[in-house]
Amino acid sequence: MKNDNIDDLFKKLQGNLDTEEPKDGHQLRFLEKLNAVNGNKTITTKKNSSWLTWASMAAAIALLVTVGIFQVGNYNTKEEQVAQISPEVSKTQFYFANLIEEQVKELNSEKSPETEKIINDTMLQLQKLQQDYTKMEQDLLNGGNSKLILSAMITNFQTRIELLKEVMSQIENIKSIKNTHDANYTI
Repeated sequence: MKNDNIDDLFKKLQGNLDTEEPKDGHQLRFLEKLNAVNGNKTITTKKNSSWLTWASMAAAIALLVTVGIFQVGNYNTKEEQVAQISPEVSKTQFYFANLIEEQVKELNSEKSPETEKIINDTMLQLQKLQQDYTKMEQDLLNGGNSKLILSAMITNFQTRIELLKEVMSQIENIKSIKNTHDANYTI
């Protein structure tokens, strides 16, 4: 029953409620009028000048931009940091990465309905191996046993290359079986 009364009240007052914000300085003007009525002295408050506000905001932005530039300028990628630790790794990484990229392109060019599943599975395995490699890079940067980690990184690349070669071999077998099977049913 009370909800009905409240709903009726709001329906009657709809459009008549004051939702406007007071103008700037409203509180100061109100206090001055109140003090004048009571006979008290008026207390003047220091007004914020708009140029001071804008100048402080500009200074803060300039400070943030300056700090950001220095942070970006001093940041090295993982590859650059690894190359500083062991220059041979960056050369090896470049060689293996190019070789893997070429084999992945060749693998994708062999995509067909018969080979799609094996290619998709291979790509998932390559992503997992890449994630492992990224973890090893981070371990190397964190000061782990560099000889052991570098060896594991090279093994990771070799594993990816062997995986790609094995899958290409399996695709060749699938293609030859398909050709033999198609030849048997040719009229």
